Amino acid sequence: MPINFKIKKFIFFCSNFFLLKKWFIFSVVALTTVGLGISLLGEAIVAKLEQRSWFLLGTMALVVINTGLSLLGKAVIERIKASS
Repeated sequence: MPINFKIKKFIFFCSNFFLLKKWFIFSVVALTTVGLGISLLGEAIVAKLEQRSWFLLGTMALVVINTGLSLLGKAVIERIKASS
Protein backbone atom coordinates (compact mmCIF):
# COMPACT_ATOMS: atom_id res chain seq x y z
CA MET A 1 0.00 0.00 0.00
CA PRO A 2 1.36 3.43 -0.85
CA ILE A 3 1.93 5.79 2.04
CA ASN A 4 -0.43 8.39 0.54
CA PHE A 5 -3.31 5.92 0.66
CA LYS A 6 -2.66 5.20 4.34
CA ILE A 7 -2.57 8.92 5.14
CA LYS A 8 -5.82 9.55 3.25
CA LYS A 9 -7.47 6.62 5.00
CA PHE A 10 -6.34 7.92 8.41
CA ILE A 11 -7.59 11.44 7.64
CA PHE A 12 -10.97 10.04 6.54
CA PHE A 13 -11.19 7.97 9.74
CA CYS A 14 -10.39 11.00 11.93
CA SER A 15 -12.90 13.26 10.21
CA ASN A 16 -15.54 10.53 10.34
CA PHE A 17 -14.83 9.96 14.03
CA PHE A 18 -15.33 13.64 14.87
CA LEU A 19 -18.58 13.75 12.88
CA LEU A 20 -19.86 10.70 14.74
CA LYS A 21 -18.84 12.29 18.04
CA LYS A 22 -20.76 15.46 17.12
CA TRP A 23 -23.77 13.33 16.10
CA PHE A 24 -23.73 11.47 19.40
CA ILE A 25 -23.52 14.66 21.48
CA PHE A 26 -26.27 16.39 19.50
CA SER A 27 -28.57 13.38 19.68
CA VAL A 28 -28.18 12.88 23.44
CA VAL A 29 -28.68 16.57 24.20
CA ALA A 30 -31.65 16.72 21.80
CA LEU A 31 -33.46 13.76 23.33
CA THR A 32 -32.84 15.08 26.84
CA THR A 33 -34.14 18.51 25.85
CA VAL A 34 -37.28 17.11 24.26
CA GLY A 35 -37.93 15.03 27.38
CA LEU A 36 -37.51 18.11 29.57
CA GLY A 37 -39.89 20.07 27.37
CA ILE A 38 -42.54 17.36 27.55
CA SER A 39 -42.18 17.28 31.33
CA LEU A 40 -42.62 21.04 31.49
CA LEU A 41 -45.69 20.76 29.28
CA GLY A 42 -47.18 18.19 31.62
CA GLU A 43 -46.50 20.46 34.56
CA ALA A 44 -48.18 23.36 32.75
CA ILE A 45 -51.24 21.20 32.07
CA VAL A 46 -51.44 20.22 35.73
CA ALA A 47 -51.07 23.88 36.75
CA LYS A 48 -53.90 24.87 34.42
CA LEU A 49 -56.16 22.16 35.80
CA GLU A 50 -55.44 23.36 39.34
CA GLN A 51 -56.27 26.97 38.36
CA ARG A 52 -52.68 28.13 38.90
CA SER A 53 -50.56 30.35 36.67
CA TRP A 54 -49.56 28.19 33.70
CA PHE A 55 -48.83 30.52 30.79
CA LEU A 56 -45.11 31.10 31.37
CA LEU A 57 -44.52 27.43 32.11
CA GLY A 58 -46.34 26.43 28.94
CA THR A 59 -44.40 28.95 26.88
CA MET A 60 -41.13 27.71 28.34
CA ALA A 61 -42.18 24.14 27.50
CA LEU A 62 -42.86 25.17 23.91
CA VAL A 63 -39.44 26.81 23.60
CA VAL A 64 -37.63 23.83 25.12
CA ILE A 65 -39.45 21.29 22.91
CA ASN A 66 -38.68 23.30 19.76
CA THR A 67 -35.05 23.64 20.79
CA GLY A 68 -34.83 19.87 21.28
CA LEU A 69 -36.39 19.21 17.89
CA SER A 70 -33.95 21.62 16.24
CA LEU A 71 -31.02 19.87 17.90
CA LEU A 72 -32.41 16.54 16.76
CA GLY A 73 -32.48 17.84 13.19
CA LYS A 74 -28.86 18.92 13.54
CA ALA A 75 -28.00 15.44 14.83
CA VAL A 76 -29.58 13.89 11.74
CA ILE A 77 -27.55 16.21 9.51
CA GLU A 78 -24.33 15.25 11.31
CA ARG A 79 -25.16 11.54 10.96
CA ILE A 80 -25.73 11.94 7.22
CA LYS A 81 -22.40 13.77 6.89
CA ALA A 82 -20.64 10.98 8.79
CA SER A 83 -22.12 8.21 6.64
CA SER A 84 -21.17 9.78 3.32
